[in-house]
Amino acid sequence: MATDQHDSHAAVTWVVMGVSGCGKSQIGARLAARLGVPFIEGDAFHSAANVDKMAAGTPLTDDDRRDWLLALRDQIAAHAASGVVLGCSSLKRAYRDVLRSGGDDVRFAHLAGSRELLYERMHNRPGHYMPVSLLDSQLATLEPLQADEAGVTLDIRDTPEQLVEQVLAAGAA
Repeated sequence: MATDQHDSHAAVTWVVMGVSGCGKSQIGARLAARLGVPFIEGDAFHSAANVDKMAAGTPLTDDDRRDWLLALRDQIAAHAASGVVLGCSSLKRAYRDVLRSGGDDVRFAHLAGSRELLYERMHNRPGHYMPVSLLDSQLATLEPLQADEAGVTLDIRDTPEQLVEQVLAAGAA
């Protein structure tokens, strides 16, 4: 069945988006496995300066994010012919526009949840550089998907399996 999924979605790029703690890495990796395409962890492309800034509790600016987003756009372009899943916060429409410029069929799966649930997940996540103190700034920056953006908004209270199935169903629609 995974082969059928891969064949029917071969040239699609899914960006699993949302604020820190929503489950981008877990859902993105599972989705990529189901589609038979690579998963790219967007956080791995942050500069050391950006990681240090976030670890110190300072939100990134648009200027801080520019080279990071361009590198992720280039990753999308490199995989455009075969498809890829990217985990990336994609908090603003402008950021998503940069990512969309990397391929012909870039879709977004927004993992959304309450501040309380996100806080709990971040608080209980060991060893991540993103401090809980940045959650509110991320939520303030977040621009939900707009009607003209290809994608789906999902509730992180659902199980990982349910979330992946919902993305796959949205991709087939």
